[in-house]
Amino acid sequence: MKEKLNILIVDDEADIRKELEEMLQVLYNATVFEAGDRDEAWTHLQQRALDIVFLDIRMPGVDGLTLLGEIKDNWPEIEVIIISGHGAMDSVIQAIRSKATDFLPKPFTSEEIQAAIERTQRFRELKERITNLESSFQLLSSGIQKKLGHGFIAESNAMKEVAEMVRKVAQSDSTSVLIIGESGTGKELIARSIHFLSPRKDKYFYAVNSSAITETLFESEFFGHTKGSFTGASENKTGWFEVANHGTLFLDEIGDLPLGLQTKFLRVLEEKKISRVGATREIDIDVRIIAATNQDLEKLTEEKRFRLDLYHRLSTFIIHVPPLRERKEDIPLLLNYFTEEFSRKLNKKIRGIEVKAVEMLMEYHFPGNVRELRNMVERAVILCEKDRLRLSDFQTTRALQQRSKPGNGDFETLNLEELEKAAIIKAIKKANYNKSAAARMLNISFQSLDRRIKKYNLTFDQRLT
Repeated sequence: MKEKLNILIVDDEADIRKELEEMLQVLYNATVFEAGDRDEAWTHLQQRALDIVFLDIRMPGVDGLTLLGEIKDNWPEIEVIIISGHGAMDSVIQAIRSKATDFLPKPFTSEEIQAAIERTQRFRELKERITNLESSFQLLSSGIQKKLGHGFIAESNAMKEVAEMVRKVAQSDSTSVLIIGESGTGKELIARSIHFLSPRKDKYFYAVNSSAITETLFESEFFGHTKGSFTGASENKTGWFEVANHGTLFLDEIGDLPLGLQTKFLRVLEEKKISRVGATREIDIDVRIIAATNQDLEKLTEEKRFRLDLYHRLSTFIIHVPPLRERKEDIPLLLNYFTEEFSRKLNKKIRGIEVKAVEMLMEYHFPGNVRELRNMVERAVILCEKDRLRLSDFQTTRALQQRSKPGNGDFETLNLEELEKAAIIKAIKKANYNKSAAARMLNISFQSLDRRIKKYNLTFDQRLT
């Protein structure tokens, strides 16, 4: 909501208008306009950008209820607080049913005015959040319909097969799905596509980063807690299972979930019941679980680092997302899409991409997959001063040229693990041996970086922090 409110007071009693105006200016430094009847109010409504209208329900000529209907028909974004005497409760109830936000009884105090304004502000903020969620849903839904009907920008057969799997499993309302693929391949987009193509599409989709969950916060975050159940629990909290009830809970980086928490999580999946911390009543849950990982969970189960029974519970339906280097025919399509996206966001008139740039990018191996391509295009659009993206607009031009040259042993002979190892070493040194900063550079979690350091047996002259 704007910092300074524009408020219109519509009341046939001048004393009431003056008293209310003074209170609003003292409490909120609001810009206040006055009207004694419907015609004066209409003039202000047409000429001002108003946030709130205080509207007397009893006025000569056109009454408040009629004017309320006219306001909501023509300016639905304006919130209306009804002013009413104690003897007009039937009219107040009718006004609330006609989309008035609140009512203020006569005579009123400054505390009552403040409470009414605060309730109205919370209501406006809630409406704005709902509007944003609906907008996001509509954008994603239209994207799903446009891109092969499933939310993907793809030309390759590999991704078309993934899209078809998404379409089929989406209709199976409760089937758990495990999405496997490298970082940056778009696993969350696939999870969202499954949700929005499913019967649960009108319910909530909630994404959780499993690597960020600690033992101490697990129950509070997933199950919620009651006020006073532990030190710091100052109010009731709804857990993620309740938030996503009847919808979808997406667990990213599930391979990083600590072993001790896997048992608790499995129990909930089997019993489909939770209890808030500090509560005795159990709550039934109906949540679809979609998990994602860039790790080999079967190998982790063999190493006793991931529960086999949880793996079986999560992997009823597995979707493998191929890395971008294995579906290079998708690169031109993605290039055009991201160029249009960032040109629109950055208000630039870029009509296409130079052929040399496309050719060079087609030769690049993209260790960061689609996420890396998207970031490269965003930087290029920022740097571009022409109507077409050129090779020189890409900050990684030298690396691109070097890696695309035939016979360049420094890069051609490196396999994926060696590339990842080299990237980790470079990031850690660039971050001055700070693992948290290096993880942010690599766009992975601290736990993921720590695991990779152990995997490659990396040691450094300086002490890691």
